[in-house]
Amino acid sequence: MSWFYYVAGLIVRTLLYLLTRWQVRGRENIPSQGPLLVVANHLNLADPPLVSVSLGRKAIFMAKEELFRSRFSGYFVSRFGAFPVHRGQLDRQALRQAQRVLAQGLALVIFPEATRSNSAQLQPAFPGSGVIALRSGVPILPVGITGTEKLKGIAWLLARPQITVNIGAPFHLPSVGHKLTKAKLVELTSSIMGHIAELLPPEYRGNYDEPGKLDGIKS
Repeated sequence: MSWFYYVAGLIVRTLLYLLTRWQVRGRENIPSQGPLLVVANHLNLADPPLVSVSLGRKAIFMAKEELFRSRFSGYFVSRFGAFPVHRGQLDRQALRQAQRVLAQGLALVIFPEATRSNSAQLQPAFPGSGVIALRSGVPILPVGITGTEKLKGIAWLLARPQITVNIGAPFHLPSVGHKLTKAKLVELTSSIMGHIAELLPPEYRGNYDEPGKLDGIKS
């Protein structure tokens, strides 16, 4: 990690304390060391740095490739601990990089929806989180974010919106052996999203609004 990662983290924490009512629940669920796959819903561009400082441990992010096209944004995103992934396709290079991150015992953060939700509700997930979880076998840490959808325009600067990061207990996906069907991947990815949904108020759950419901996946 570069010096920028630590300085940026300090700046993010300061801004959160000054401009929002930031709350982290479930810190006790975060393993202090070892490989960890962190999965979270996505509401705002502020979510990656928010999750990073909320975890309290080094984290690497999978970020959409578009952010790296600009030299300016690519500089800051990469130095905050991110690497690119091409959405809407099987990005084997990104999957290999994800495996390397986890093999080093680090925390890897991904947003299974692969894009921000304009409605603040959970959208159908891409299968990448399920693939990475199955290949690595590492613990999965679900995270539910609320409040960052309010960080729009400039009016929020005076409102000090409530931002909550709700961290659930780590879990593992069941083994599927050597035969992974698309239907099974749908089921497992939806299971991951279900764990995130349980950490969110009902109005945020969207496609995963019923307990145990296996619904919606992008192929």
